[in-house]
Amino acid sequence: MMAFTTRCSVNRNRLAYGLAVGFLALFAGPQTLLAAEDVTLKFAEIYAVNEGYELDAQFVLHPNSTLEDVLEKGVALHFVAELEITRPRSWWLNEDIGEATRRMRIYYNLLLRRYIVDAGYATQTATTLDEALMILGRIGNWQVLERGVLKSGQRYQARLRLRMDTSQLAKPLQIGALTSGKWDLHSAWFTWKFDAPVPNKPAPLLP
Repeated sequence: MMAFTTRCSVNRNRLAYGLAVGFLALFAGPQTLLAAEDVTLKFAEIYAVNEGYELDAQFVLHPNSTLEDVLEKGVALHFVAELEITRPRSWWLNEDIGEATRRMRIYYNLLLRRYIVDAGYATQTATTLDEALMILGRIGNWQVLERGVLKSGQRYQARLRLRMDTSQLAKPLQIGALTSGKWDLHSAWFTWKFDAPVPNKPAPLLP
């Protein structure tokens, strides 16, 4: 016996499917929604040092084939890590505590046949793209605030992201970046709350 489907039932099925997809997207957990991001965050921590407060973090980058190809041809890609720190207030807008940016660069040296990663004041090399991307995503000993800015016993909120800075590309490539999503490589804003780290005691002066 053959089954027939009327146009009305087809429309109802499509509507039901669309609603189901919408509800799944609405109620999916943060990890599910972030899975499609080009850059993900494994961990982030703000801690106290003698000079102030530093950030350690590890991003995982997933470049598409277009970005991998231009890297292999020697084109440098620039990235910016951005951090914002605020103090939540229930009766008013969050208090701005400080913000910091850190610029990084990755490119392939055709003569050395090695990837070069410039991050902060350090330059490292890698033989494979995976190794270079791991170095690029590693943020360590990044001083983000001066000593005494955070008050012990208070709770703060941090927002962190990593994005590719297409404004640093050559002009012809900037035009391509504006018209194609293949040149877009960035993370979402990752937000977490933390208690002010206990500041380290300054080292005693030598006699």
